[in-house]
Amino acid sequence: MTDQHQHRVTFGIKTTPMHVPYADILRVWQEADALPEIADAWLWDHLMPIAGPRNGQILEGWTLLSALAAQTQRLRLGLLVTSNRIRRPAVLGKIATTVDVISQGRLIMGLGVGGTHQPPDAGGITGENPAIAEYDAYGLTLVPPAEGIARLAETIAILKHMWTEEVFDFHGRYYTLKGNRNEPKPVQQPGLPLLIGGWGTRTLRLVAEHADIWNIPGPPHNTLAYITQRNRVLDAHCVTVGRDAQTITRSVQYIVSYDDPAGDRKAILDLIGAGLTHIVLSLRGPYPPQVAHWLVEEIIMPIRVELRR
Repeated sequence: MTDQHQHRVTFGIKTTPMHVPYADILRVWQEADALPEIADAWLWDHLMPIAGPRNGQILEGWTLLSALAAQTQRLRLGLLVTSNRIRRPAVLGKIATTVDVISQGRLIMGLGVGGTHQPPDAGGITGENPAIAEYDAYGLTLVPPAEGIARLAETIAILKHMWTEEVFDFHGRYYTLKGNRNEPKPVQQPGLPLLIGGWGTRTLRLVAEHADIWNIPGPPHNTLAYITQRNRVLDAHCVTVGRDAQTITRSVQYIVSYDDPAGDRKAILDLIGAGLTHIVLSLRGPYPPQVAHWLVEEIIMPIRVELRR
């Protein structure tokens, strides 16, 4: 591992808003906001719990993000990741613009394909598709993976137009806009940093073409070997599209155990050794008191010490 790689490593925090009250999420975010070792904070984009009791509480991601943006000062923030199947692209563009204005330019636009019919040979995360019950309950539709990728590509194009142009039309295969205007524009210009989450080969092609950050779930969802292989696929796509692969931040979500910080540190160091430089520490609820401080003291700072050796 090079010194440059070590110094580029940053850490974020993720509070999954499932089976936890708003007050607890706000507490963790405001605590993390005061700790410079934590660069960013994240939510997710589900409408029903995907684990635990199905009747448990869960808060809508973008509404919650807007509230947290108004009550923090420093953290970069976003959804890891926004489902492209829940909101129409231009509506999403307006929502994201509003959050960037509220946060005074701190939003990272996290995007993913959303609910698709997963083929049996998809690789990576396996098991029952949790989106099925959620989409049925909210009147949403799953689409084939190829369509999901094509829709995501159109969404990215629409967002870029909305964030930079005074007025525009868009005529795609799936979305049509006439005379779109989006004012005010985002604080960040010429547009928001774009994070794309996923691991499929076609998704990684979109990352190479458009994203500033690539994010993938880490162990136990994906093995270290699989993540390393996907990293190489992204590098190959960058060669194909003529992009410097080093301009894409490689990000991973890692679920913290609380009771085995030494094991967490080892797993995270392995991920860093595989080329990942942005580590999002995902918290299980309920969140212990002073959990952000605990992350800094037990995970982040010891890893930084190890990287300097």
